[in-house]
Amino acid sequence: MIVPDWARRARAKWRHTGAQRPAHAEPAAPGQESVWDYPRPPRIVRDEREIVIRTLSPASALIARSTGALKVCETASPPTFYLPHEAVEWSALVACDGTSICEWKGEAHYWSLAAAPQAHPVAWSMPDPFPEYAELKDHVSFYPGRLACELGGEHVRAQAGGFYGGWITDELVGPFKGSPGSAGW
Repeated sequence: MIVPDWARRARAKWRHTGAQRPAHAEPAAPGQESVWDYPRPPRIVRDEREIVIRTLSPASALIARSTGALKVCETASPPTFYLPHEAVEWSALVACDGTSICEWKGEAHYWSLAAAPQAHPVAWSMPDPFPEYAELKDHVSFYPGRLACELGGEHVRAQAGGFYGGWITDELVGPFKGSPGSAGW
């Protein structure tokens, strides 16, 4: 797949690229990462910490477990984690209507819980990503807040805004895209 012109134009509009922290960036303590140091275009890195994803209480059914995730880091956003398809309990998910498009990665397809197919999507995948993000094919990412997500034993907090699926943990400092007034970040 070739990156279309509309995506190239959208990519060129971003002014925050991780090259310099803006004045409103929170300082990072030792052992922390600033999301303002993440690059744009986003970077993919392997992450071998255990990820466990379950339905929210009281059922708490296992949805996915992996130690081989892809961590996508993009300026101003908490990272998203993509788990390989074989780590997912696919009987717990169903494809749902609608797609969205990312100027970096391509078209996202959504997944809901099989037990609540009309509810908000709980996951997304990129079945045919743009060439630079081909590694994301055959992986799926989950929304913390709509599911109980753990990263290395730590409970993950959801990124604000409802649309974004960033994973906030104690190792990160922001502020994070998704909050009111952050659309241009």
